[in-house]
Amino acid sequence: MRLAKYLASCGLGSRRDCEKLIEQGRVSVNGQTALTPATNIDQAVDKVTFDGVVVAPKGKIYYAVNKPAGYTSSRDDKHADRLVTRLVPNDPPVWPVGRLDRDTSGLILLTNDGELTQRLTHPSYGKEKEYLLTTDTAFSNDELSEARAGVVLEDGLLKPDFIEPAGGKNYRVVIHEGRKRVVRRFAAYFGKSVRRLERIRIAGLKLDDLEEGDYRSLTAEETSSLLS
Repeated sequence: MRLAKYLASCGLGSRRDCEKLIEQGRVSVNGQTALTPATNIDQAVDKVTFDGVVVAPKGKIYYAVNKPAGYTSSRDDKHADRLVTRLVPNDPPVWPVGRLDRDTSGLILLTNDGELTQRLTHPSYGKEKEYLLTTDTAFSNDELSEARAGVVLEDGLLKPDFIEPAGGKNYRVVIHEGRKRVVRRFAAYFGKSVRRLERIRIAGLKLDDLEEGDYRSLTAEETSSLLS
């Protein structure tokens, strides 16, 4: 097994996070500092340590959280007053799957399963994220037509999978990528200020009636669906 994947199974973050830990020289295999994330190990024989502490695979934990606005999607951020990981049990440690910016509320997953994190955050898997967007002024029909055709933001083209009115100045927006603050920047392209932004679905998992600030464990069926 590749070392980065093994570390992810130990609950140290996504494979990408674990690759950075290896590159920082914080991981050793049989007493020798691992040089590359591509290092292969035999988990039945090799002794792997992180910051000098032996690590081993943990049982998989999956939480769905209704993140309130004002919480930072991180486990460790010295500049943040409130971290989303403090809304769930601390043991075993879990990490957010992707990021939901501080001012956005709604569904976020926390897990120690690096494989799930990879499948939900890498664009090649095309997992949908659905948002309920509330703006200060309504989109005109022409603006909605332009939005559906795709707009060019500073970091490239954004073409929503779906955008439809949801009553008043509310809109359902579905995208399958996770660029930073992309829905807010999308609204700003049309001169709209965001009054509220809430993520209500990730792939087949819906926020439903989960109260703001609460969490629940995913069912085996839900995790299987997200991994498929």
